[in-house]
Amino acid sequence: MGHDESDQVLSYPLPGATALEPPAEWADLRDRCPVARVKLPSGDEASLLTRYDDVKQVLSDPRFTRQLDAPDAARVSANESGGVFNSSLASSIPQTGEGHQRWRRMLTKWFTAKRMAALRPEIEAMADRLVDEMVEHGHPADLKASLGFPLPVWVICDLLGVPDSDRDKFAHWSDTLLNLTRYEQPEIDAAQKEFAEYMAAHIAAKRVKPGEDLLSQLILGTDADGGGLSDTELVGTGQGLLVAGHETTANMIGKMIGMLLADRRLWEQLVADRSLVRTAVEEALRFDANAGFGIPRYIGERIEVSGTVLPAGTTVVCSMAAANRDDAAFDAAAEMDLTRSPNVHLTFGAGAHSCLGQALARTELQAVLTVLLRRLPTLHLAVPARDLRPVEGLAVGGLRELPVRW
Repeated sequence: MGHDESDQVLSYPLPGATALEPPAEWADLRDRCPVARVKLPSGDEASLLTRYDDVKQVLSDPRFTRQLDAPDAARVSANESGGVFNSSLASSIPQTGEGHQRWRRMLTKWFTAKRMAALRPEIEAMADRLVDEMVEHGHPADLKASLGFPLPVWVICDLLGVPDSDRDKFAHWSDTLLNLTRYEQPEIDAAQKEFAEYMAAHIAAKRVKPGEDLLSQLILGTDADGGGLSDTELVGTGQGLLVAGHETTANMIGKMIGMLLADRRLWEQLVADRSLVRTAVEEALRFDANAGFGIPRYIGERIEVSGTVLPAGTTVVCSMAAANRDDAAFDAAAEMDLTRSPNVHLTFGAGAHSCLGQALARTELQAVLTVLLRRLPTLHLAVPARDLRPVEGLAVGGLRELPVRW
């Protein structure tokens, strides 16, 4: 079935009903228009996928590439360059084929579940210290600023061997990379330049005096394949891990606790049975309605998805968050079920490009939840859930703050 010209083109991203609730259009799109024409912040058009099977198929299909700088690819944001999907960072790391697989192998061994489990006590100890500070300052407190943001930043800085004291700089650089509509081009260019110079200087210092951290080990080229990474690849890797490692998890901590407190029965269920922490984290990841932009992909040949023909040169946007609420894939998908198992959500993507740091993200989310349940079982929202404010203008979704009492 082709598109009728009178089809309405939706503006994307679609706003949610509230900061924690999904856009009203998702259910209708999954049902009636699984391949929908949308207008991106740049004004360019793309095709939006909202069904579980379609999103999984596209993310797993190597014909759908990250070649978002192709001449006929849709631009995500009006700023031609410097976005997370189309920047020097994206192009400095091999995106496809053997080069990408080799890069991933070098990094993957740093992010194994085993290595993350070994980090868990340190992460919990850090969360405990941050809770101490929050309690000392009294309530109401902003859980995102007090815990959600500093914890992942501390973890990723530790992993990369960069000083935690530079975290405000990282936050700004990170935001400009994730820009959809918030920053103008000169500001983005200046931040990118500073970020790349900072990382290059950091790598040069590590080359002289390597430590135990991930970047030092990558510099030493300890990969069995022989041959290390070039300086450009190392800078891109450091930048990519810093951005991915703090922005997404910081937002997810806020949203997870927000979801659990918005329906207080869920929080009480966890207080009563802490063995549910692992499945609760997976369900929060699945249920997150404010996940951000989704994953864009470019197709260089004619292809069919859900009965719709996509011409060569189409840019598709995979909404993992919409797919995660597909009743065809999950029983009672619109309900948050903390015991749900198995839970094969698509939050971390699928296929060869699925999220490298997912074991780390899971470890951090489980650690935070464990510590909060132990330390602050009486935690509750300090404002009505409908008044929580979403992050705007960036490629990642989140809450601007999470006001809590205990």
